[in-house]
Amino acid sequence: MSDIHTQYDDVEKLIDEEKFSEAIDGLNAILAEDESFVLGHLALARVYTKTGQHAEAIQHGEKACELEPTDPFNFTALSVTYQRAWAGTQEQLYITKAEDAMAKAQMLQSQG
Repeated sequence: MSDIHTQYDDVEKLIDEEKFSEAIDGLNAILAEDESFVLGHLALARVYTKTGQHAEAIQHGEKACELEPTDPFNFTALSVTYQRAWAGTQEQLYITKAEDAMAKAQMLQSQG
C-alpha cells in the first residue's frame, strides 16, 4: 500500500491527462483514508470545477478552508472556485462569496 502522498501524485497525473472521472474516484479514496488531507479537497474542488459540478467543487473548497483556516492560499483557491461557479451558473451569490474569500485571503496574507 502506497502512502497518501504517492496516491495523490498518481491522481495529479490523471488530472493532467484529463481523466477526471478516474481522478475523482482516486481523490475520494484518498479522502476516505484521511478526511483531513487538504490537498485532496483542493484537487477535488479543481476537478469538480472542470467538470461543471460547481456545488461539489465549492463543498471541497470550503472544507479545505475549514481544515486550514489560516492558509491564504486555500481562500484564494476558494475564491477562484466561486468565480468559476458564477461563470458556469450566473448565480450572483457566487460573486459575493468570491469577493469575501479573496478578502479573507488578503487579510491572512497581510498577517503572515
